[in-house]
Amino acid sequence: MNIPRRQFLQLTAGAAALPAATRSVFADTYPSRPVHLVVGFGAGSASDINARLVGQWLSDRLGQNFVIDNRAGAAGNIATEFVTRAPADGYTLLYASTAIAINATMYAGKLSFDTVKDLAPVASVVRTPVVLEVNVDLPVKTVPEFIAYAKANPGKINVATVGAGSLQHLVAEYFKMVTGIDIVPVHYRGAAPAITDLIAGRVQAMFDVVVSSISYLKSGKLRALALTTPTPLDLLPGIPTVGASLPGFEAGGWQGVCAPSKTPAGIIDKLNREINAALADATLKERLAKLGGQPYVGTPADFGKFIASETDKWGKVVRQAGLKSG
Repeated sequence: MNIPRRQFLQLTAGAAALPAATRSVFADTYPSRPVHLVVGFGAGSASDINARLVGQWLSDRLGQNFVIDNRAGAAGNIATEFVTRAPADGYTLLYASTAIAINATMYAGKLSFDTVKDLAPVASVVRTPVVLEVNVDLPVKTVPEFIAYAKANPGKINVATVGAGSLQHLVAEYFKMVTGIDIVPVHYRGAAPAITDLIAGRVQAMFDVVVSSISYLKSGKLRALALTTPTPLDLLPGIPTVGASLPGFEAGGWQGVCAPSKTPAGIIDKLNREINAALADATLKERLAKLGGQPYVGTPADFGKFIASETDKWGKVVRQAGLKSG
């Protein structure tokens, strides 16, 4: 599925073209009642935790409660569908994640909504680095050594994921696509059983979000080889990026806020300013960092371009790997 970037950006620009007076009225009176921030994953998930941080900031700054509304299921599609059907008045927002970019192709032909047409980007919030980690007995300590070992032992490295179509799975498939190595994804229902088997040596490697694995990496139960995001992470000092060995390689998770399409530009701009202010706050930045997140500041248009780019990227990976939803 080719994502129409031009159409996505036209929608964003169209909202911005509303008369300035109209934008001002909406922004001046918003919010006048509680806002629902819908999360597509359960309480305690990384998305849920970060959404609560952002929601509390917005509640404090804007004087109305931003209520976290968990609507888990279908890889986040239940929450996305709910928001796309909500009134475009700024009182129902989606705390979006990488899932919306993956699902556009994974669930092609099965969705009742179009992410590009039915959502308006509001603000990016955070990038969530993924770490390539291995069992400590695997005789590799760097990305080049891992690639060389995989090429010498095709089909013998089992890579844990937290489920087919998950970010962890897609990053592994992307790494396969770029390097040409033969590694075997093994799907688990969640990070805990996957990490348990990785430590025990029943699988040999995993691409995982940092927050799930950090305690095991710091205790030496697992070995970190590299981060898949473009910059190093203070939480894992000394761990290089995959891009240092494979120039241009970049993959990872992200989160942000979207609204139903046709939400007034004044509301979107106001939310964007407040979220960017949150990401500049030292206390909130520290809390995000402890969860393995890197603040990701930008305009609504920036976020729209990023979503389109990510949807293209993961669409290519899904198609090349022959993946589809059950």
